[in-house]
Amino acid sequence: MRVLVTGGVRSGKSRHAESLLADAPTVTYVAAGPVYDDADWAARIAAHRARRPATWSTAETRDVAGVIAAADAPVLVDCLGTWLTGVIDDAALWDAAVGEVEDHVRGRLDALLAALTGTALPVVLVTNEVGLGVVPEHRSARLFRDLLGAINQRVAAACDEVHLVVAGRVLRL
Repeated sequence: MRVLVTGGVRSGKSRHAESLLADAPTVTYVAAGPVYDDADWAARIAAHRARRPATWSTAETRDVAGVIAAADAPVLVDCLGTWLTGVIDDAALWDAAVGEVEDHVRGRLDALLAALTGTALPVVLVTNEVGLGVVPEHRSARLFRDLLGAINQRVAAACDEVHLVVAGRVLRL
């Protein structure tokens, strides 16, 4: 089972993703993103830990592909938007030429997709649906929107199901 769960900010998509794996005795929850020494990031991770079963482990990392490839339990990846910002930050590419950024992200996405399609374990991935949000009209915002949109499409193509969550309601696409 490979499921992509998408929706807007605060739509309930993370809770829905967690519910898809609720019957698994153990789950590796991947906090995919910035992994900064940041109070907001720490609070987000703490809130997620507080509502999940104690048997779930947490990996705070940008190496989502590595976690999926090494996993011995179902994996929940939350979220591809924060993962993308981390991928760009890792390479210090926010000011690089668009083609250079796209090439770097494509390489990391190819590795993630190889891990996703190479495992027999259930994997649920959470992402923001960029088509539903207001994106500021400046270069980095457009770059982020376009890259995440392309990532969402490629990940959706590799998944068995895609679920759209709006206001806590789930539509299976």
